[in-house]
Amino acid sequence: MATLETEALNHHHRNSSPDRHKTIEEKSERDKRIEEWLPITSKRNAKWWYSAFHNVTAMVGAGVLGLPHAMSQLGWGPGVTILVLSWIITLYTLWQMVEMHEMVPGKRFDRYHELGQHAFGKKLGLYIVVPQQLVVEVATNIVYMVTGGTSLKKFHDSVCPSCKNIKLTYFIMIFASVHFVLSHLPDFNSISGVSLAAAVMSFSYSTISWAASIDKGVQKNVEYGYKSHSTAGTVFDFFNALGTVAFAYAGHNVVLEIQATIPSSPEKPSKVPMWRGVVVAYIVVALCYFPVAFIGYWIFGNDVNGDILISLEKPVWLIAMANMFVVIHVIGSYQIYAMPVFDMIETLLVKKMKFEPTTPLRFIVRNVYVALTMFIAITFPFFDGLLGFFGGFAFAPTTYFLPCIMWLIIYKPRKFGLSWWTNWICIVLGLCLMILSPIGGLRTIIIQAKTYKFYS
Repeated sequence: MATLETEALNHHHRNSSPDRHKTIEEKSERDKRIEEWLPITSKRNAKWWYSAFHNVTAMVGAGVLGLPHAMSQLGWGPGVTILVLSWIITLYTLWQMVEMHEMVPGKRFDRYHELGQHAFGKKLGLYIVVPQQLVVEVATNIVYMVTGGTSLKKFHDSVCPSCKNIKLTYFIMIFASVHFVLSHLPDFNSISGVSLAAAVMSFSYSTISWAASIDKGVQKNVEYGYKSHSTAGTVFDFFNALGTVAFAYAGHNVVLEIQATIPSSPEKPSKVPMWRGVVVAYIVVALCYFPVAFIGYWIFGNDVNGDILISLEKPVWLIAMANMFVVIHVIGSYQIYAMPVFDMIETLLVKKMKFEPTTPLRFIVRNVYVALTMFIAITFPFFDGLLGFFGGFAFAPTTYFLPCIMWLIIYKPRKFGLSWWTNWICIVLGLCLMILSPIGGLRTIIIQAKTYKFYS
């Protein structure tokens, strides 16, 4: 690169003419315009508490409601171990991401794939990170469409049991209609209000679900054994539960993008406020996840539904409220995961295909994206199987071991030192997750697909 630049400069000195200067200036001006127009790099004035609630919204997905069910598939010992271990590992890899955001002085890695390119090289970095990140973000958006629609349907059914039954399809459409409006908010800071609401909601419905469980009291004939009668069934369920847990801890795909909105200077690097936000977020995550998972399993045993709010039919108003909370939260989460996707699509269109960075372009891109996720969600609304499948397939790498591999490549810690061991343990555990959970998820999808009618 350097030699090319010097050659260009010499060439430039030999025949420098005013119009050449102009093109260079125009180019950088265009780049600047693009930087300011793209959703992630446009504004850098976020406070540390922004990062806290963006992270809570990104982390505490609707996955939390599936945790008791995952516990019932894992059993007490492995369940507690895996949940707590995941919490520790993901906090560690999150710390690595925050540290690596500014490890090159004067440069910031604003996107996951920029970090990947730094670690694996220009081409390879893109091919390793971008597909995974896209799968994660698009899959999350699709799953959230399904969740939002299902929760709206449950809200409708619990408020008005005697009403005419409305198809899930329509509820997903109703839910998507919100996003046709919201997705036109230009960048991360403009959705911080949506995000704050979502973070508060996620805390509320987590609290509702474990408090209502305690109020209900341990069920009469509660059993804690594995539900499946065959060994194969038990093993597959175990795998699927691993995927659910991986999905529950998937906030890493957007962490650099969130950190990119925080201002930074050599004296005050962005990692300090970001880390503060992350720690706060993780404490909230622990307060949401652990009580729900353990208390839900303790109360209902292995009869707990894939979504704990279904197991708690009464009191009706409380469950209706919790479902509404889920809807509001999922609206926020959808936006946070969609933002990096919009950023990628818009970067591609503006930089590679030389479109002008205008509002109509953005309007079209985002509407098409929302419509697409909506369509896929309507077509395949198997929530829990999809969760396990995608959870293992793409969430495990980006959350559990990609940061570790990059850390090993970039920092080259001493072999057999503490850092080296920690990273390798995370990589091995993450790989196991990645290989095992899609198997469980696929089986669940296949079993559900046998009885499924399209667009019913």
